[in-house]
Amino acid sequence: MSAQPVVLATGGTGGHVFPAEALAGELVARGVSLALITDDRGRQWPGELARHPVHHVRGGSPSAGGIARRLANTLGLAMGTAEAFGVIGRVRPSVVVGFGGYASVPTLLAARFRGVPRIVHEQNAVLGRANRVAAAGARAIATSFRKVRHLADGDPRIHLVGNPVRDAVRSLREVAYEPPAADGPIRMVVIGGSQGAASFSTVIPEAIAALPDGLRQRLRLAQQCRAEDLERVRSFYAARGIDAECAPFFRDFPARLAGAHLVVARAGASTVAELTTSGRPSVLIPFPHATEDHQRANALAVDEVGASILLPHEAFTADALRRQLETLFADPRRLADMAKAARDAGHPDAASRLADIVVGVMNGSAPR
Repeated sequence: MSAQPVVLATGGTGGHVFPAEALAGELVARGVSLALITDDRGRQWPGELARHPVHHVRGGSPSAGGIARRLANTLGLAMGTAEAFGVIGRVRPSVVVGFGGYASVPTLLAARFRGVPRIVHEQNAVLGRANRVAAAGARAIATSFRKVRHLADGDPRIHLVGNPVRDAVRSLREVAYEPPAADGPIRMVVIGGSQGAASFSTVIPEAIAALPDGLRQRLRLAQQCRAEDLERVRSFYAARGIDAECAPFFRDFPARLAGAHLVVARAGASTVAELTTSGRPSVLIPFPHATEDHQRANALAVDEVGASILLPHEAFTADALRRQLETLFADPRRLADMAKAARDAGHPDAASRLADIVVGVMNGSAPR
């Protein structure tokens, strides 16, 4: 194996960082040395990435905020690129892998100027703006979905690998999905995603309260709520005798996912990857303000294979959700079919497949 390290370029939200961390673990297991180049937000990330040399450069989105902020961020990107150019000159990596978001752009641009081979990983079903910049001249483009908007069909650089997930979630593939038994409890998990979900705290309780008595009494609900909505939602359920546990965050989410009969969630890339890897049926309500509506594209990809039901945010009403829940809870066979379709769409070996591409580029061979 080459003594030259692999540089991972990531930062910002967990959706960009978690895949980098999963790849880091896989590459370390193969004896590959690593370095991380990130922006200031990368200082908060512990775990595998923090065990390797970390270099911080400036960054920022040139499309965020008003004119003054956009100009400042554009200048930050230029300065960050110059900083990354220096870091890459000192580190001398064999390959640079970027994970989207503008935190990765300075490093990938600097690698291009240095002539270092580049790989980009796209988590969503829409190639993000940052990755569109970074993908020009990249040796390989690793995707999480079979079809990705803004990528040309037949581009030989494209490789479907999936989106790596936590080991605790990946292990759920060994936990067979069991649909709810007749007259038995129905376990439903609601997660809001990193963008937050104020509407979930209103629409979902109203939908559940409107379920027929027989279904409502069988329901065992775990719902993620914003902190400011927590007491109101808890009181709503308690007043109606609904068995509900509400919290801003579930640290034992993999365990809850293991026992879930149905998940209701946003359609972020990490959420979709966890649902398909674990093989759990879902109702997905895409965040309507996601860039280029990429969450709708994510949700549509799993809806089309029968793994989920896409409920657009503009149609997300208590009555619409109540109808979907009532239909699904009355048809355990359909839930089981959705779970199987989700599992079939999953990529539990995503980190390994991405590592194969990285090692291939390191060795000068064509990515597989």
